[in-house]
Amino acid sequence: MRWLDLLGFSASIAVLAGFYMTSVRSLRMFSVASNVLFVAYGLLAHIYPVFLLHIILLPINLVKLYGAVRSALETRIAAMTSASRPGEAAPD
Repeated sequence: MRWLDLLGFSASIAVLAGFYMTSVRSLRMFSVASNVLFVAYGLLAHIYPVFLLHIILLPINLVKLYGAVRSALETRIAAMTSASRPGEAAPD
């Protein structure tokens, strides 16, 4: 088996692993990994439709991953802020 085939199989395994993820962040991380692997595979194997698809999907998945991480951080900060003021009533 050639190293290029291994790259393609690695990209496919990353896609498959993404389907098993239960959190959005994990799903997006595997999606970004598969996009990077498929971009390399498509370019090196001269399979330009694969390359083009994943070069388009990569920034989309990066933006979605950034949003998921930011949302989780904001939720964590809000929880820590409300926990640091236990005597205060929650605003209506």
